[in-house]
Amino acid sequence: RHRALDRRGVWGFLQDVRAVDDRTVDFRLQRVFVPGFDEVAAQQIVPEHLWRDIADPVTFANETPVGTGPFTEVRVFRNQVYELGRNPRYWQEGLPRVSAIRCPAYPGNDRANLALVFDEVDWAGNFIPAVDRVYVGRNPETHHYWFPLTGSSIFLYCNTRRSPFDDLRVRKALSMAVDRDLLVDVALYRYSRPADATGLSDAFTAWRDSAIAAGGDWVRHDLVRANAMLDEAGYRRGPDGIRRHGDGTPWRYEILTVSGWSDWVRASQVIARGLGDLGIQASVRTYDFSAWFQRLQEGDFDLSLGWSFEGPTPYLFYRWLMSSSTVQPEGQASMGNWHRYGSAAADSALSAFEREPDPEVQRRLADELQRIFVAEAPAIPLYPNPSWAEFNTGRFEGFPSEENPYADPSPNKFDRGECLLVLTTLTPR
Repeated sequence: RHRALDRRGVWGFLQDVRAVDDRTVDFRLQRVFVPGFDEVAAQQIVPEHLWRDIADPVTFANETPVGTGPFTEVRVFRNQVYELGRNPRYWQEGLPRVSAIRCPAYPGNDRANLALVFDEVDWAGNFIPAVDRVYVGRNPETHHYWFPLTGSSIFLYCNTRRSPFDDLRVRKALSMAVDRDLLVDVALYRYSRPADATGLSDAFTAWRDSAIAAGGDWVRHDLVRANAMLDEAGYRRGPDGIRRHGDGTPWRYEILTVSGWSDWVRASQVIARGLGDLGIQASVRTYDFSAWFQRLQEGDFDLSLGWSFEGPTPYLFYRWLMSSSTVQPEGQASMGNWHRYGSAAADSALSAFEREPDPEVQRRLADELQRIFVAEAPAIPLYPNPSWAEFNTGRFEGFPSEENPYADPSPNKFDRGECLLVLTTLTPR
């Protein structure tokens, strides 16, 4: 009844859910949908006896929340901080060993990093410039980090419902204007690498087809070819060197990003400089997260940075990049496919993937999705985002690390099971 709360779109494939008895739930699907298990398993659950009489759950502030899992005692719940105490009835006896978790909010990377450096924070998922010098160097015995490239890939999204971004040649030319080597140097201190044309992060290493990726030369920095492509497409420069639309208006665009996310801001500046070399007047526009995300979801932008979607297979990643079923009109909020691109070829491969349980056939379908993405360039991949994780072992031990990679190390993955594994593994010193 409240589609805005269906963050994972489960009612796009579910037909009905019934409690069979106290320990059994029966899920009925509208159709065969093999990837559906991951979506259902990740769905947050709320207590019906507290929520059923709420008139509008979408705007409900939930000022006296009920917790579940290893930490349920709501000690503090304010705008800038919340604190959850240990669940005295947690099903795993003796766990968690940590007495409480306290989660403060900071306005941006700089303030959050200061809190981390000065030992106010034990576990964080921050971008820290020169982390070895700034963080580890301050206390090598207890300050540690691990940045595996298993986060979602970061993209430059072009709103394909607006001209000229509906033109494949334009998207490829914009991509070739981006110097990704410079971008990962300037914005990311080489914590990552330039993306290939499949867009897949290292979380999908076992799925990526290197030959298909190599065929996507539009992710290489090539201003000569990019300029020639726009010339051939009829988008000529005016006397001032700025390219013109058919009606003579100049190409002037803003690149939207989040204020305080210093890595994204610098990446946007590198992109804007590259677009300038194509005769495109581009500027960087920062918003606080809520305002930026609203514009992104509603398609109220020309160009914007954004993340991508993760899952156990590339299905979810490519579904939210290319599926026609995920395209919403401008002005209507969408949980993904913010660039509003639909591909008939991808629709066919995604539909086949949904019905296919055989891993080998899934792999062939994933190859097909990679080929389609490389051919159609629906969005511009920039780099695989590190799974940011810094941890201080001065007070607690047992964090995931490169030597002990039992879970994704980042606390930012709060909607997945890895955080639960970490919180039930940590031990106070």
